[in-house]
Amino acid sequence: MAQTKENNPAPRAKAPAAPKAAAANGTAPAGEKRTRPTTRRPYYNRRPRRAQQPKEAATPIHIYPLGGLGEVGKNMTVYECNGDMIIVDCGLVFPDSEMFGVDMVIPDFTFVVQNKDKIKGLLITHGHEDHIGSIPYLLQKFSLPVYGTRLTCGLIKNKLEEFGLAGKTKFVEIVPRQKIKLGCFTVEPIHVNHSIPDSLAFAIDCPAGVVIHTGDFKVDYTPLSGDAVTDLPTIAEYGRRGVLALLADSTNAERPGFTATEQTVAEGVRRLFAKAGKRRIIVATFASNIYRVQQIIDLAIESGRKVAVSGRSMVSNTEMAKELGYLHAPDNVLITIDEINKYPPEKVVLITTGSQGEPLSALSRMAQASHRQVRVGPNDFIIISARPIPGNEKTVTKVVNGLLTLGAEVIYENMYDTHVSGHACQEEQKLMLTLAHPQFFLPVHGEFKQLKRHAETAEHLGYIPKQNIYIAENGQNIRISADGMTVENTVTAGAVMVDGYGVGDVGNVVLRDRHHLSEDGIIIVTAAIDGSNGQVLSGPDLVSRGFVYVRESEELMEGARTQVEMALDRSLADNMHDWASVKARVRESLSSYIYRRTKRSPMILPILLEV
Repeated sequence: MAQTKENNPAPRAKAPAAPKAAAANGTAPAGEKRTRPTTRRPYYNRRPRRAQQPKEAATPIHIYPLGGLGEVGKNMTVYECNGDMIIVDCGLVFPDSEMFGVDMVIPDFTFVVQNKDKIKGLLITHGHEDHIGSIPYLLQKFSLPVYGTRLTCGLIKNKLEEFGLAGKTKFVEIVPRQKIKLGCFTVEPIHVNHSIPDSLAFAIDCPAGVVIHTGDFKVDYTPLSGDAVTDLPTIAEYGRRGVLALLADSTNAERPGFTATEQTVAEGVRRLFAKAGKRRIIVATFASNIYRVQQIIDLAIESGRKVAVSGRSMVSNTEMAKELGYLHAPDNVLITIDEINKYPPEKVVLITTGSQGEPLSALSRMAQASHRQVRVGPNDFIIISARPIPGNEKTVTKVVNGLLTLGAEVIYENMYDTHVSGHACQEEQKLMLTLAHPQFFLPVHGEFKQLKRHAETAEHLGYIPKQNIYIAENGQNIRISADGMTVENTVTAGAVMVDGYGVGDVGNVVLRDRHHLSEDGIIIVTAAIDGSNGQVLSGPDLVSRGFVYVRESEELMEGARTQVEMALDRSLADNMHDWASVKARVRESLSSYIYRRTKRSPMILPILLEV
């Protein structure tokens, strides 16, 4: 034991602890030697600092709206991630009153055609024209698979039959909750309630995150079909997992509260059926509103009436919906339009197109007394079960006036509960925003005032930062990732006008000329001129169309003829042989004269025949 103690050195005495005050300010007490701290490692023994790795940028998704923003209709959106693209919807918009002669307006497909090799498919939310109407024109440019529900695919096939494309197009029928793999995208269809069966929202999952595209929707807790309730639990589940961005329907963003249920329409129309008494009932609605058609058929059965349909789209849509099981009617209830005169008025209900006053629709032809099978008169009770789309108010009023003139009683707009919207109002929009709880929000499907109000609604909820709410424009390239949102270089996006079989051949110049003709008319100037010496051999003759009636304006037209003669004489004196220059001189001289006399500027078309 003694040896052990000797071999072990005595323990070192512990240094007294420095006072706390001294330790705090780093100074030694008076009389004590200041010592350097021993905790710092010598410079030569320090470990080299590890180079800081730059943070990897989050994968972005690019959103290209090609239509549907700042307008009601023409809905089309392209999504891109990691070099793969998908398209959601491809609709049209009907022309406004300034587009003379134009049948419809479709998106500009330039950007899509340029990237056709990247596009994995076309996904359709539902079968309304503003979402499917442009598909034939897109598929004429290149083929791609179309994804939609059974009813939606059926409606698209009907359209493609007219273009000879139905057999050349690959259709993939989809159902809610069954995911689809398209390149790097995994898309889950989510059922939503709308004014047409089989309407969908899409949860678009990609390396950038999840984007929810609602399509047209509302929240109706008592829909006509029990399985037509909007699938809010699935949207909420995505919200819990994390939603990068939400693109939501803004149509009714200016309307407070909730959208009324379809059940109110059923009760309203039932009262009108009783009010009709022994008169024939004619109901005008959208051909694609299968729910409304079913309501009318059910009420007709209750009142012991037969049902006929009128209008090409109404006939084809009802036949297709009946074949697919979306429309139910006993065989002894449905009759052809040629059979309606075989039954007394109190036994007939006619369902027709033309609720928007379309010039060639069945109801418009009835109002003009030009329908081949239907003659409207005092024994008719007419229900227009739709609200005018903004811009269609005048055409609807014209049709209503025509029907009233023929002696019929007409129920329209807000006279009774004959129509409810298929779009969400403010409280439903709040519900969608709350359940999805997106990091970024883009209001879509609406005019700017509606997009603006929807953005304000989202901002007032409080949990989406203002800088993460963006009102986009057609053609913008919106880049969104977990790191933020930016707007990059725009892509080609615009309106292509369809006039008859012509697609895109009517542009701003043609529309300007048509507008000019509609306001001031045209004067055609013809003259035969000797090509060798420039002498006028015959004429000039003037023809007026849409400007003045010649027989009542002989003095004006004679003065105009004199102005043309003087212009031709000056051209001859100046040895002018360039016919374009001669025409320009005639046009300027005549235009100046007519404006001085009438303060009008008709289109002037000189035709010089060289002989």
